[in-house]
Amino acid sequence: MKIKRVDANNRKRAFEVRTFREELVYPYAKLALPPTGDDPVVDVFPDPETGREAFTYRLASGAEDTIHLDAVLEYHQDPAYLHELLLHRLTVEARKALATSDLAKREVARRLGTSPSQLYRLLDPSNSAKSVGQLLALLHLLGREVDVVVRPVATGG
Repeated sequence: MKIKRVDANNRKRAFEVRTFREELVYPYAKLALPPTGDDPVVDVFPDPETGREAFTYRLASGAEDTIHLDAVLEYHQDPAYLHELLLHRLTVEARKALATSDLAKREVARRLGTSPSQLYRLLDPSNSAKSVGQLLALLHLLGREVDVVVRPVATGG
């Protein structure tokens, strides 16, 4: 996902980030380098060095920082982003487990009832066209236990 436009809204004390899909707000309070009344935001732009997947802001003092779109999506608890994050974490764990396993990749594929090429797609962290179920089956086969915890979201109040 790419950033189409970003603006600093000092009244809301937040950045307004526009992607091609939606507009999201990211509060100054989440920044490592927050603007102040004496050191306001003087420039903000989608960063071309990150392929417009992040934005950079500059304060009057000359200090600057870059915020990746992933931080904005995580702040908003974007379901698609959280799904990709879960797939990535499970994939990384599966790769670690396979690296320390005595099983050959062909044997793992055979036991999963799939082809070696499908196993390689399953182990590719950039491939998001796989299911959590497939990864859980792979992790189980490799002797890993995955715990799922469901709890209410903590609310401030």
